[in-house]
Amino acid sequence: MNALLLLGALVTGLSAQAREPLPVPPNAVVGVQDRHLQADDWIHRLDRPDRVLLDPAGVAAQNTRMWQHDRHVHVLRDLPAELTRAQVRSWLDPLSAPPTRTLYDDRGQEIAKPRLSAIADNAAVDTVAATAPARYGLVVHRADLRTFPTRQRVFSSQGDTDIDRFQESALFPGTPVVIAHTSADGEWYFVVSPLYAAWIEKRFVGEGSRDTVFDYGTGTPVLVVTGATARTVYNPEEPGLSALQLDMGVRVPVLSDWPADKPVNGQHPYTSHVIQLPVRRDDGSLELLPALLQRTADVAPSYLPYTSANLLRQSFKFLGERYGWGHSYDSRDCSGFVSEVYRSMGIVLPRNTSAQAVSPALERIGFEPGDSHEKRLAVLRTLQVGDLVYIPGHVMMVIGHDNGTTYTIHDTTGITYRGADGKVVRTTLNSVAVTPLEPLLFNSEQPTVDRITAIQRIRPQGAP
Repeated sequence: MNALLLLGALVTGLSAQAREPLPVPPNAVVGVQDRHLQADDWIHRLDRPDRVLLDPAGVAAQNTRMWQHDRHVHVLRDLPAELTRAQVRSWLDPLSAPPTRTLYDDRGQEIAKPRLSAIADNAAVDTVAATAPARYGLVVHRADLRTFPTRQRVFSSQGDTDIDRFQESALFPGTPVVIAHTSADGEWYFVVSPLYAAWIEKRFVGEGSRDTVFDYGTGTPVLVVTGATARTVYNPEEPGLSALQLDMGVRVPVLSDWPADKPVNGQHPYTSHVIQLPVRRDDGSLELLPALLQRTADVAPSYLPYTSANLLRQSFKFLGERYGWGHSYDSRDCSGFVSEVYRSMGIVLPRNTSAQAVSPALERIGFEPGDSHEKRLAVLRTLQVGDLVYIPGHVMMVIGHDNGTTYTIHDTTGITYRGADGKVVRTTLNSVAVTPLEPLLFNSEQPTVDRITAIQRIRPQGAP
């Protein structure tokens, strides 16, 4: 059989499989059995699950491509010491135009136009100086990044208070930022972080020298958070370092020379790691202080090896976590989820799906709107663990195939599919969940497969 006939047979077989309905268990998540919710079930299907896909040098090279070629990431060290108005406005303006659509508060009340104008005015866009020295800081607490300098939550419709339209993302303790602007009320900074530029409450940023900020966490020894989250030990003496949430992939310095019998915030350190974290003092200045992280915390002395097994283990650590648009609810959304899984292996991804899906630094398979359903199914059959599937506004991570169906793990509000009776079923999930891909509908009529815009994968250069 020649190659074209073989491809035709494959496509025909895939089409037949796609038409074969999957069972709907009592949980109403089509095609998902309890075994599908175990990382080990997917790992055991692989021939070489612990094969290193990229060694540390390969990961470094991949990240270098990202920093060099993707405009959505920022190399903070390369920003000038003097920021011009044009530069600052290029970050500010895309976010800070006054809202024109109707928005509602968390009680379902329409937010009055004067209130929205006042929120926009607090950005003080017109006061950006012609030139100003760049200022530097470290984030001291997991903190929201906002469209505007306000804590006001806003929603597109009444009764739906999960997706706050002023929520952009979040930053984590130890993240370096360039402080580019201050709000009119003096309570917010507009910051540029390695992956995003937006507003953050200034109480979550300690300002320090350029060298102190950029050198933090670059040496050894370190610990990398490999659990979904870890928390520092509670203490009543240094509240800024007490029960502090550290998310997957956060890298912190270890104070290996700390005296073995010297207390840290009133506690003997022998049952914990002594780490160094940034705090903000009352005058806004940055200080680096010791904190304790229990030895039982899910951490590692370096980024995890980039393997299929680790991709599966890391992604399943988030299984069941509540969906959090823009990293709200101290959790994460679809793009944040995949970013943090990859970050635990030291790999940098852009923050949002729109940027990830087109990144020139990744190995991209693009689709055109006119590409056939059969062509798309044929590509799905070739996907491997960790490949990222993009549809408008969403990303899913491939975890494997079962009986000819592609399965993914993703942080999602819910799924739509057609039941055995032909009727459309909508199942609300609002969590990190495992689902098959082929049965899903993008809307009541169109298959999700037909809305795939791209596949992105991270492989050695030239790998199949």
